[in-house]
Amino acid sequence: MTQYRGIWPVAPTAFHPDGTLDLEGNRRILDCMVDQGVDGLCILANYSEQFLLSDTERETLTRLSLEHVAGRVPVIVTISHFASDIVVARAQHAKELGANIVMMMAPYHGALLKGSPTQTFEQFARVGEVGIPIMLQDAPLSGVELDVPLLVKMVKEIDMLKLLKIESVGTAAKLRALLTEASAYIDGPFDGEEGITLLADLDAGATGSMTSATIPDQIRPVIQLHAKGQRDAAIAAYGRVLPAINHENRQCGFRAAKETMVEGGVIQSAFCRHPIQPLGSAARAALMELIRPLDPVALRWGK
Repeated sequence: MTQYRGIWPVAPTAFHPDGTLDLEGNRRILDCMVDQGVDGLCILANYSEQFLLSDTERETLTRLSLEHVAGRVPVIVTISHFASDIVVARAQHAKELGANIVMMMAPYHGALLKGSPTQTFEQFARVGEVGIPIMLQDAPLSGVELDVPLLVKMVKEIDMLKLLKIESVGTAAKLRALLTEASAYIDGPFDGEEGITLLADLDAGATGSMTSATIPDQIRPVIQLHAKGQRDAAIAAYGRVLPAINHENRQCGFRAAKETMVEGGVIQSAFCRHPIQPLGSAARAALMELIRPLDPVALRWGK
């Protein structure tokens, strides 16, 4: 089986200061990510502010991204939606445009409207019939509990479910349990959350990480060194970037990547659509203080 490895960060979405899509800015983001040496990238994820985009804008960004990346790296298109028919249609559209993988969360809508285990299985199985590899995103945002027995059943019985992005509490323990039960069926065990638990997750068997686009070029060596068995070097590399990762994860969220890219001349505006608030000046200043010594590509790409 193909093993998906390395760092596959999420592309942020660039807007003009008036809130409209900055199409050229989005192309520049993709170029900057490719130039960071990423192993793949993901569009329209939560860190892309997918929940603030219209359906038309989603279609525009899907087409723009796949045409502009043009096979330089594999692209994952996020297709999550509560309605199974919409998820299937999004998967078909992504496949037709040349996406390599689609990513989806369990069906949910708010705190109380969630798919049952059976409904979740059925939705993923229907997307599997489209014939494109699927990454399942197991994230706290959905509020859906995807326990190990359910995930094992899904990866064993849904042929196109090839990758798992585990971000739930106790990621390392869950990854270890999943790989113990079903390693032959999981081509890509990944973590997320900006890599805040990366070392433990790699120890548990993760082969890749889906971080933000802030400093993937600085996080990638951790994965590479760990894969080579150079544990001491991996620990040192992780310790170097962990303060920045922690600050991004706890203080900035998806705004960090855009603020970094504004600072580096990649895009002109870090605008986030209401009701998202702009990143505070203190949090932004601390972010820059932590990432400047790392000299990430995104901080100098456009200068």
